Amino acid sequence: MLKKLFSCMLALMCYGLAGAQELNCKVKVLSAAILNVDKQVFKTMEKSISDFMNTRKWTTDDYGINERIEVNLMLNLTSKSADDDIYNATLTIQSSRPVFNSSYTSPLINYVDRDVVFRYSQFTPFQFDDNRVVGNDPLASNLTAILAYYAYMVLGLDYDSYALNGGSAFYKRAQNVVNNAPEDKGVSGWKAVEGNKNRYWLVDQIQSPRFSEVRKTLYSWHRQGLDNMYAKPEEARQMMLGSIPKLNQVNRENPSSLLIQFFFNAKSDEVAKVVGQLQREQRTPFVNMLSAMDVPNTTKYQALIR
Repeated sequence: MLKKLFSCMLALMCYGLAGAQELNCKVKVLSAAILNVDKQVFKTMEKSISDFMNTRKWTTDDYGINERIEVNLMLNLTSKSADDDIYNATLTIQSSRPVFNSSYTSPLINYVDRDVVFRYSQFTPFQFDDNRVVGNDPLASNLTAILAYYAYMVLGLDYDSYALNGGSAFYKRAQNVVNNAPEDKGVSGWKAVEGNKNRYWLVDQIQSPRFSEVRKTLYSWHRQGLDNMYAKPEEARQMMLGSIPKLNQVNRENPSSLLIQFFFNAKSDEVAKVVGQLQREQRTPFVNMLSAMDVPNTTKYQALIR
């Protein structure tokens, strides 16, 4: 009897692991700039976002609890309209993936979206459909569309880091969110005509053949580089260093692109550390390329040769 009971418990545990969702998303809503609103509203907002990200099934794959992708979202509410529940905000998205045979986690995304506006009413359930705007209020649909978009981008980059072009299906789904994004005069960030550094251009560039080397780098840097560092450190390091000239060529052909900066927003510290392991006289060519590609972090790279 005890043996049978143990078998049943084990089966239930395995079922729970197999049914785990893909994301382990920690959410923080900052509301210091919003006055005269019950703070419980923001706690409810935080929980609603967390539930949306963590309980929705984003793929058809089975994930174990320990396989979930680590994600951090910080929604910083910057203003609220005086006569209704429309908020302006910035959204910081961070994700990472573990490195084999190591306690280190490698960052994949560290990005701030500054085009976040939405209507939020406490206790109104979140609704989302990949293929259409849900409901009659575009502003109410915009927050879930943005969250879903970044969920698919997180998945795409994570899968790309394990298999060459492994994230294609998720970028297509993110593109579908863009194509069906809410339309309202107050909603921005979804259209090509709204500037060259928004959600439209990010997913457009990562799918473009012109930027195929970026996706190859996601694979070679992580799967052939970092994951191989324990067993074959020199071979892994050369694989990672070899991706820098290729990215530099992409940058020369597509100057000031959003995708190149998106990559370095997450990877600059890691890249600098790898280059810093070279002999000082060997660092200069890499420092010059990195400084040209990643201008905001030039000081970090130049410090390697001083």
